[in-house]
Amino acid sequence: MRLRAVLFDMDGTLLDTAPDFIAICQDMLAARGLPAIDGKRVRDVVSGGARAMVAVSFGMDPEDEGFEALRLEFLERYQRDCAVHSKLFDGMGELLADIEKGGLIWGVVTNKPVRFAEPIMQRLGLAERSAVLICPDHVKNSKPDPEPLTLACATLGLDPASVLFVGDDLRDIESGRDAGTRTVAVRYGYIHPEDNPNNWGADVVVDHPLELRKVLDGALCGC
Repeated sequence: MRLRAVLFDMDGTLLDTAPDFIAICQDMLAARGLPAIDGKRVRDVVSGGARAMVAVSFGMDPEDEGFEALRLEFLERYQRDCAVHSKLFDGMGELLADIEKGGLIWGVVTNKPVRFAEPIMQRLGLAERSAVLICPDHVKNSKPDPEPLTLACATLGLDPASVLFVGDDLRDIESGRDAGTRTVAVRYGYIHPEDNPNNWGADVVVDHPLELRKVLDGALCGC
């Protein structure tokens, strides 16, 4: 079936949001007179959410006293500063332009709550271009459940077989596969050092957004 749409995971796939997460962790540490953390350590656990980033930054377990207060502070800070340093990954701007010129539509399916996802899309000038934004608020079950991808396809009025879903986590690939979409795993995203995208069962694995041009060309011509 001919490709009609490309859907992206947000953090680590469409957008490099880690710089904002890292800045918040550093500010929280500095406010308590604690030494800065290597930003890579935060980047490596972005896919684990606020809980994982706070844990690695403060060397704490979620069950430790005071942890929940730190997590809530992290989220409060992120609500205010969620799109200060975030940006499209290198090459993604050109890829989105190619998608639009090719007559395809694109959108976002993310596990990021809508209260963060919508402002980021708006502040980066992407909200008007994206055909759909599906967040956990819109479904009962988040990725890796297929429900978010199924909802996105239904919202667009498209057969899942005509949709390509791109993500940087096993949950993305499982969600897309079970929903019936074609899937692409990206190696440039927030991959845990012990994880390997080649083992996720994606239809294609790429190292850079612009490598998706060949994937799109093949899908558009039915190759």
